[in-house]
Amino acid sequence: MPSAVSLRRAARETVSGLPREFWWLWTSTLVNRLGAFVATFMVLWITLDLGGSAFYAGLVVSLHGLGGVLSSLGGGVMADRVGRRPTMLLAQLSTAASVAVLAFMRDPVAIAAVAFVVGMASNASRPAVQAMMADIVPEKDRVRAFSLNYWAINLGFAVSSTAAGFVAEVSYRAGFLVEAGMTLVCALVVFLKVPESRPPSAGKDGDGAADSVGLGTVLRDRRFMSLVGLSFLVALIFQQGFVGLPVAMGEAGFTPADYGLAVALNGVLIVALQIPVTRFIEHRNPKRLLVISSLLAGYGFGLTAFAGSVGVFALTVCVWTLAEIVNAPTQTGLVVRLSPAQGRGRYQGMYTMSWSVAALVAPLMSGFVIDRYGADWLWGLCAVVGTAAGLGYGALMRRLPGEEPVPAEVARQAGPADEGATPSDLPRQAAPGDTPADRRNPSVH
Repeated sequence: MPSAVSLRRAARETVSGLPREFWWLWTSTLVNRLGAFVATFMVLWITLDLGGSAFYAGLVVSLHGLGGVLSSLGGGVMADRVGRRPTMLLAQLSTAASVAVLAFMRDPVAIAAVAFVVGMASNASRPAVQAMMADIVPEKDRVRAFSLNYWAINLGFAVSSTAAGFVAEVSYRAGFLVEAGMTLVCALVVFLKVPESRPPSAGKDGDGAADSVGLGTVLRDRRFMSLVGLSFLVALIFQQGFVGLPVAMGEAGFTPADYGLAVALNGVLIVALQIPVTRFIEHRNPKRLLVISSLLAGYGFGLTAFAGSVGVFALTVCVWTLAEIVNAPTQTGLVVRLSPAQGRGRYQGMYTMSWSVAALVAPLMSGFVIDRYGADWLWGLCAVVGTAAGLGYGALMRRLPGEEPVPAEVARQAGPADEGATPSDLPRQAAPGDTPADRRNPSVH
């Protein structure tokens, strides 16, 4: 057993050396997730409190997710053109206002419209948060930084889900207003303590640098778009823990409490293991980490086909949760490494969108497969998708040796005006062990 001294030393090493600005941003993320209510309890609010149908509840949730898909790219563009800090403030203030308005809606059309706005506003800040972390944290510390941020997201979600359940017993409206208030606190932290971090060259008017990396540049970046596609596949798998698994367990005769007990392990394990596992993987080959985590995710869900008790279901949750713990910071770090400093917002927006689209597709996929072929086919499909993603990461990383010359197009875009940029700010290859969100559509933020 490790001694108390070694545990204190490990904890100190985990949190030391990161910029003060990062910790304020981390605090903002934690506060934001502590106030989460709408996304978690929207279906229950509509069906139990308002008396709406399951179909209508699903439609509203889909519109909320669609808003997030659209704002992923918009938030990324704003982060590059307007700045990280203004984008976060606008998104957080808009989220607080729209959530407060949603609390008083009763008309079905109005609820659907405002839910769409809430989805747009709440997702718009995620590319800016990820881009700012990449801006302010040195490259060697990014794996720790992204992991700590992911830990804050899950800690906040675990606490808020428990507390919000008690709030919902009293008043759903109160829960919405609590989220609006916490989001305002989050915006206040950003306004008072978080400085702008956008690279200077990206903000000079008249030199074209601000628009040097457009969405077209991102879409033409075949390496990065390959990563986005692989991220989508992995996200499809992880989403099944919250869309396919409860349906399958229900059809197998298990109660909602059984599902809650099994899936609760996901949050508990992430809070308990994210930091120590990150210390273990921090300087290891990212290619192996991404391949192994994809296989663990696919076959972790694949094993669900053999589950006949809550204990076995819980065991499968442990397997794919370990995959999530390894994949999240590693993949986020690779996104940063492949993103030019001037386009980090757009690149992060495209990456965030892969998770948002997966959140829309996963319920449709799981419902179709379970209804047409049965749950076992869904878990077998997860294993196939995980294998395909693992092979894809292996091929992608094989084409990314330790270092590669900066492409001429990017070099021209950076130009002589990019005096503050370093080679690490430009897209380059991920060296082994040299890479660092919101599993519930992360990103983030």
